Amino acid sequence: MSAAVLVIGATGTTGGRVARLLAGRGLRVRAASRRATPVAGCEAVRFDWYDPETFEEALRGVDRVYLVPPVGDPGPAAVMLPFLERARASGVSRAVLLGSSAIASGGPAVGRVQQALPGLFDAWAVLRPSWFMQNFTGDHAHARSIREHGTILTATGEGRVAFVDADDIAAVAVHALTAEGDAGGDLVLTGPEALSYDEAAAIISEVTGRPVTHRRVTHEQLRDRLAGILPPEFAAVLAGLDRSIAEGAEDRVTDTVERLTGRPPLSLRAHVEHAMTAVGG
Repeated sequence: MSAAVLVIGATGTTGGRVARLLAGRGLRVRAASRRATPVAGCEAVRFDWYDPETFEEALRGVDRVYLVPPVGDPGPAAVMLPFLERARASGVSRAVLLGSSAIASGGPAVGRVQQALPGLFDAWAVLRPSWFMQNFTGDHAHARSIREHGTILTATGEGRVAFVDADDIAAVAVHALTAEGDAGGDLVLTGPEALSYDEAAAIISEVTGRPVTHRRVTHEQLRDRLAGILPPEFAAVLAGLDRSIAEGAEDRVTDTVERLTGRPPLSLRAHVEHAMTAVGG
């Protein structure tokens, strides 16, 4: 039997797309989630970052792995590194990690995991996407605020972000998991244009026909607002990311998606149009 690809977070935004794309290519896919939720064409397996007893079964017969860190954990290396060492010992030779454009190797949170990959695997890649377009159309706080109030609330000021579609992230992940030789290393993924949240709101308004505005708040106001629903440390991290955007940290466009997939990344306008079609809007 051929070796399988383990996709962690196979019911999530990128993991689900990666699992389905791999299965569509005829590869054996072990779709890992906490409830072993079935994914079409895949072998469902239970996996929990915080339950090491799930590691061995998830890794059985696997030679490649797509890694989605535990959501909301400011120090994921504590649970991820022991798993990655076990994965290497069990025969995994290629790993693709979902990181963030805001965090470089050796940085906080997932940056420590990224730093460890070259010493663990023969082939590795870290996908460092910009902010997801799905934040405006899925179940993110921005999307809910757009639907309920017609507003997007941020502390980004006039800062610009090259929002990227999750389908493009998944396509790059599949390339990194299946390509011959090098998996790609450090890959910053963006959409085709950097936009301010004012510009993003205008595009959403034009496509949907419903007024959407960008409501600007200060870094401190956002931090305090988030601290009412999230752990204070995590709220401070998220508010800090908005401040970084305001300072220009995400104002860049890369050619990674087109270079590795052979097609240009989706624009925000096209993404919103597709989302409207999908819901019959």
